[in-house]
Amino acid sequence: MTDQHTPRSLIVTFYGAYGRGDADSPAGPVPVAALVRLLGAVGVDAPSVRSAVSRLKRRGLLVADRTAGGAAGYALSPDARQLLDDGDRRIYPRPAGRCGDGWLLAVFSVPEEERSKRHLLRSRLARLGFGTAAPGVWIAPAHLHDETRHTLERLGLDGYVDLFRGEHAGFEPTAAAVARWWDLTGLAKRHQAFLDAHEPVLHRWARRRVVPPEDAYRDYLPALDSWRRLPYADPGLPPALLPPDWPGARAAEVFAALHRKLRDAGAVYAARQLS
Repeated sequence: MTDQHTPRSLIVTFYGAYGRGDADSPAGPVPVAALVRLLGAVGVDAPSVRSAVSRLKRRGLLVADRTAGGAAGYALSPDARQLLDDGDRRIYPRPAGRCGDGWLLAVFSVPEEERSKRHLLRSRLARLGFGTAAPGVWIAPAHLHDETRHTLERLGLDGYVDLFRGEHAGFEPTAAAVARWWDLTGLAKRHQAFLDAHEPVLHRWARRRVVPPEDAYRDYLPALDSWRRLPYADPGLPPALLPPDWPGARAAEVFAALHRKLRDAGAVYAARQLS
């Protein structure tokens, strides 16, 4: 379900939203004490924060550093920054795919003695939103090309994969093929779960003129944490190829509205905790 927030996921979500600055002025390390306060505001206790930070450090996503004032803290690694930058193009409001944009094919072959890399490759393509066209042939909308290259290169898997751009020339109708390549029923349930959890939040905020920073932060961070997984599972498939009652468009509208309403006020609260 979309709303089973883990401490590790919430930490990544926090850094993506409020903990990295921008290209011209990257944020420095986040003090551990501030991170504990910021995650405590959304229900994560201090031991869970410290344990999740340790796991993210072992994975190479966070690096230990000292703040300007000498406090212990953690900053994003270069790989983590690239991961989050790639994610921005998916997570935040973006145009839906178009039927004429074409497709990206990933064709791979991994020797049997390296089958652990085969499993990693399959799981990572699935996380990127690829569907399965045939054994060893995975497919995604063409706009995922750059992110796919970055991911495969970062993981050292690019030597096992050939990427192709192309069009679906037959023989099955493309909409029928898409329903075979992706689990549309499962994706629709995930979109609906997001709506069930966060559309009522949007309705509550629609009746409020004042946006208190702490309240905004408490509602925005979990909404972003829930939403950011969905554009990976559903990689921007063209609406013309989806069922007419597809809930993904409404889920995207709800997140976009929450983002507009709450994100900047939440940033005020985060900045106060970091100062």
